Amino acid sequence: MKFVLQDVAKGILKAASVGWKPYSRLILYGDSAGWVLDWEMRELKRICSQIEIPVAKPVWRHAYRPQSIFFSNHFVLLNDDWMRWYPNRIGFSYFHGIPNTGNRIFDSFHEALRKNHERISRIQVSHSQMMDVTLQSGIDPSKVFLIRIALNLGFFPFRTAEQKLNMRDELGIPQSAFVVGSFQKDGVGWEDGNEPKLIKGPDVFVSTLKLLKRDIPELFVLLSGPARGYVRRGLEEAQIPYKHVFVKAYPDIARLFQALDVYLVASRQEGGPKAILESMASGVPLVTTRVGQAMDLVKHDENAWITEPEDVEGLAALILKVYGLGSSELAAVLKNARATAEANSYDAQIPLWQGFMKGFVESA
Repeated sequence: MKFVLQDVAKGILKAASVGWKPYSRLILYGDSAGWVLDWEMRELKRICSQIEIPVAKPVWRHAYRPQSIFFSNHFVLLNDDWMRWYPNRIGFSYFHGIPNTGNRIFDSFHEALRKNHERISRIQVSHSQMMDVTLQSGIDPSKVFLIRIALNLGFFPFRTAEQKLNMRDELGIPQSAFVVGSFQKDGVGWEDGNEPKLIKGPDVFVSTLKLLKRDIPELFVLLSGPARGYVRRGLEEAQIPYKHVFVKAYPDIARLFQALDVYLVASRQEGGPKAILESMASGVPLVTTRVGQAMDLVKHDENAWITEPEDVEGLAALILKVYGLGSSELAAVLKNARATAEANSYDAQIPLWQGFMKGFVESA
């Protein structure tokens, strides 16, 4: 009975879409986690409305004529389901996963891309390193577009001194504390996260905080995101005070930035992370490893501070530098950082997405 109903539903969809031209609709797939990638698809849908690209729901992959399908991540490559959707055009985001770095899944992604690149119509990469990795698959360079993981500036205003005071009161964080922020998922799975997701550098993060504890007496850590068990346990063992805040929706994370003195990215590999631009937009000093978009966007000592992955001592030294900066020196860096964020907003990306869609989605 189930399969009969599915066939009937497909028949109805095909009949309802008889008048659609081939590839005249864009079908967007998020990751159904209600977090960053789903919000990326919301923003892309908004951009599409501005450039007059019709967007259809996933069920319309069964339309009478083939359409254009865009996936929010490259995990679609791990199985062959997407190949059954031909002759639909297929595109996806390929944000992270450097092959030959000891992760078999990353190797599998790249091998699948190498074998099937002729069937793929579009790929979005977010930084120069992934552009190089993608082109090594042999794919036609005209199919690959560097469009960063951007941000909605409306969610991330440049914080004021009053907002910082108020948010600390709301969260119960001492006004005198020096607060380091980390808002991500860095544990394996979606539960406690006691097993570290090492690509995100939770071990590097904890080791950096342990070093800082020696020199910053009122050190405090503000965490958000799921699966932070490994980091929480490490901070507790080091007797470093922290608060872990869960937000209901992604935009709510913006308010947490208001309480910070510095945001720390300690990852080994990244597609973004979004926090690079989020902290820059919010007026929060950023210290990061040379990963993802940071390697393209950060100008050391001008809009943020950057060092190499796994450089615990370097990260600690840079945060201590921020800790000791005068207000005028810090203000100049934060002004430059805000300009970087504004240049990489979703609205600033509209011309890039117009280029991406040309030849991928046809006019209706």
